[in-house]
This record gives sequence, C-alpha cells and structure tokens, in this order.
Amino acid sequence: MRKINIVAFSLLIAAATLGAQELSTKKSLNLAVTKVIVAAAEKEATKNGWAMFIAVVDDGGVLTTLERMDDAQIGSLDVSIGKAQTALKFKRPSKAFEDLINGGRNSLLGLPGLTPVEGGFPLMADGKVIGAIGVSGGSSQQDAQVAQAGVAALEALPKAKR
Repeated sequence: MRKINIVAFSLLIAAATLGAQELSTKKSLNLAVTKVIVAAAEKEATKNGWAMFIAVVDDGGVLTTLERMDDAQIGSLDVSIGKAQTALKFKRPSKAFEDLINGGRNSLLGLPGLTPVEGGFPLMADGKVIGAIGVSGGSSQQDAQVAQAGVAALEALPKAKR
C-alpha cells in the first residue's frame, strides 16, 4: 500500500510540474497580414513614382515576402532584405545604426549582418517584435516613408488580426 501511495504522489507531483510548463503563445506574421503590409508599402511607393524592393522577414529573420516593383534597381534587392533583418535582429529601425555611425561609432560596422541605412523597421504586436520590413530603391528618406506605410498598415489592423 505504501508503494502505491508513493507512486501516486510522484505522479501527482509530475502532473503539477507539467501543468506549469506550457508552450508560450505568441503572435506571428502570416501570409495574409504580410500581403497587407506589402500592399500598403507598394501603394505609397507607387503614389510617389518610386520603384522599390520591399522585403518582409518573420521573427526568425526568414524572408517571407519580397516584392520587386517594375524598374527597381537590382542592387536594392539585398539592401532591402538587410535593412529588414537589421531592424529585426536589433529591435529598432535600421536608421538608428546609420545615425550612430555618422556620429563616429564606426566600430558598429563590425557587427555581423548589420545594414546601417534608413528604411528598415521592426513589425510589432503586443509589444513584441514579430518581424520586420525593409525597403530600398530610393533615397533613405523615401525608403523609410514607404516602409512606414507598411508598419502603419499593420498597426491599423484590428487587434484580433495582428
């Protein structure tokens, strides 16, 4: 009888411990939301007559969507992805690093995977980074304007959809 009680008690402890260990729930980008983000960015670029590359990465830095607008220069391909990955990895706009380097912090150029040029922004939900957008093809300010349109589109979605 004592052996049964010990086994039952051990199972009870194990069950209580497992109950406390749950998988976390988190927001993540999906294709439908990514399309909304890219469409808003493309609309802003088109409105201004700018040919851009628009890249969106998920929270793991994996490219989920890449759009090359007609006549966008091919050199902007890697730059748009790099800006998105910079914003994701460091949880801040890529311009933050451009400003620091322009202020003399040249040692930042040694950071792996850093694209310190304006136009990359983290995408947020519930205060967490769920991905990032990077835009390239115009001036730094134009790239940022287009990327911000994508960020605004995400923020405008009902909370249940983001």
